[in-house]
Amino acid sequence: MTEVAVIAYGAGNVASVQFALERLGAAVRLTDDPAVIAEAERVILPGVGAAGYAMKRLSDLGLIAPIRAFPRPLLGVCLGQQLLFGSSDEGDGVDLLGLIPGAVTRLKPAGDLPVPHMGWSRLTRDRDDALLEGVADGAYAYFVHGFVCPDGPATLARADYGGVVPAVVRSANRWGCQFHPERSAEAGATILKNFLGLSC
Repeated sequence: MTEVAVIAYGAGNVASVQFALERLGAAVRLTDDPAVIAEAERVILPGVGAAGYAMKRLSDLGLIAPIRAFPRPLLGVCLGQQLLFGSSDEGDGVDLLGLIPGAVTRLKPAGDLPVPHMGWSRLTRDRDDALLEGVADGAYAYFVHGFVCPDGPATLARADYGGVVPAVVRSANRWGCQFHPERSAEAGATILKNFLGLSC
């Protein structure tokens, strides 16, 4: 049985992630213990809300160093993807985990599309990756976000929301999904199943 540590640091509802993983047969441990995270088989960093608050919680709990040093598969979900990058222009600026170069910026779609982006958007695959195996080009995923990651070499798949939204990213053993795979029906379940099988 694959074991997953889901970081429970008070910045998002982890229950839906837990249940989605358990439906796939994973053994899930919700934790804010740095030692447990450092030794985990694989880790998911979820998140909803403000980057500044999330980084403060990670700092207060002593989790920044073990996340940065984690050598096995790590998946950031929603805000968790954004936290993988270098900085965010939220408020007066926030330093993030710095695992992927670039700055997260406020979402400014063309036209009259509302912000935050809430709802289903299609994924356009940019390049192959084990995390996306079996996910069709054009599959739908469920998004809720008001900030957007930079589009660059880490981008594996994009969405279109009046502009490019990097929807799946990767750098070394760290992956990110801007959308909520646990709410994204078949495509999301496939991504989570793939994550459970990743090796680095």
